[in-house]
Amino acid sequence: MPSQIEIELQAAAFRRLQKHLMQDRTDVQNIDMMNLTGFCRNCLSRWYQEAANERGIEMGKKEARELFYGMTMDDWKAKYQTEAGDAQKEAFKTAFEENVGNK
Repeated sequence: MPSQIEIELQAAAFRRLQKHLMQDRTDVQNIDMMNLTGFCRNCLSRWYQEAANERGIEMGKKEARELFYGMTMDDWKAKYQTEAGDAQKEAFKTAFEENVGNK
């Protein structure tokens, strides 16, 4: 079991990662993150949702995404998402199946 200070440090690191992805590097596309790392902003919001649900806090995908993104997905897409190319889409199929598929 992690100590309180470890929990606080982990939470601070998570908040910094969130800021980095949501404010500092909005140019990095989710599809590229998934293809390179096996996770993206949507995964982080899903993990947030899963952690809440495990603790008895009802939270759906849409709510979790809005909390993580700080805006609706439609707003995020309109502001920052670019059209993915065919190679990105093809690589995503594999990355998604390997990292999210049946989980």
